[in-house]
Amino acid sequence: MGRDQHRDKRNKSNLPQTPKNQKSDGIDVEFAEEFADSEDKEAQMRSKRADQRQSNKK
Repeated sequence: MGRDQHRDKRNKSNLPQTPKNQKSDGIDVEFAEEFADSEDKEAQMRSKRADQRQSNKK
C-alpha cells in the first residue's frame, strides 16, 4: 500500500461550520411602517441610496 491509502483511517469528525441554532431559515421578515422609528427609516433610506449607487456602477 502507498502512503496515501492510509489517510482515510484518520478520525474524521464532520462538524458543521455554523451551529444549527444560529442558522436562519432564509425567510425575510416583513417591515411594518406603523412600528418604525426614526432609526428604521434612516436605515431604509441608506439602503435605498446604497442600492442606487450599486446600480449606477453596472
